[in-house]
Amino acid sequence: MKRYKTAKEVIVFGLGLIPREGIPEIKIRYNRSTKIFLGKVSHSKDVADFIRRIYSRGAIQLQESFMVLYLNRANEILGYYKHSIGGIAGTVADVRLIYATALASASIGIVLAHNHPSGNLTASQADIEITRKIKEAGKILDIALVDHLIITKAGYYSFADEGML
Repeated sequence: MKRYKTAKEVIVFGLGLIPREGIPEIKIRYNRSTKIFLGKVSHSKDVADFIRRIYSRGAIQLQESFMVLYLNRANEILGYYKHSIGGIAGTVADVRLIYATALASASIGIVLAHNHPSGNLTASQADIEITRKIKEAGKILDIALVDHLIITKAGYYSFADEGML
């Protein structure tokens, strides 16, 4: 077996010659050791039912949170991640973190979901704008935005069902 020598120093553009141990290494790891069938997304009701099981009792009416379901090619749920928990009237969604998680989990599609504690089933202008932004970012990465649901105690609103995607 042929052995290669490794350089003790490397040239980094803009920084010159620096010691190799001074360069932080970024590692990407995806480990799905347990295969648990979480469900398949074929309709918005499937997502709404799944999301309702995740929320703790009463949380839907208490404070807004934003979560994402990550899907494989067969629209089976690989997992979900609660990206933020906000206040009574709002929460945030970071597009970069959503897609970092999608890439790390080798997802083909995503479904966004958040609740409106007020019970209002109308998409706000902020909801429409973040959906558009996330959808556009997904086009570049070839990760489909399958739906965005707004969940309340009484029901749900689906961007896909309403032709908003």
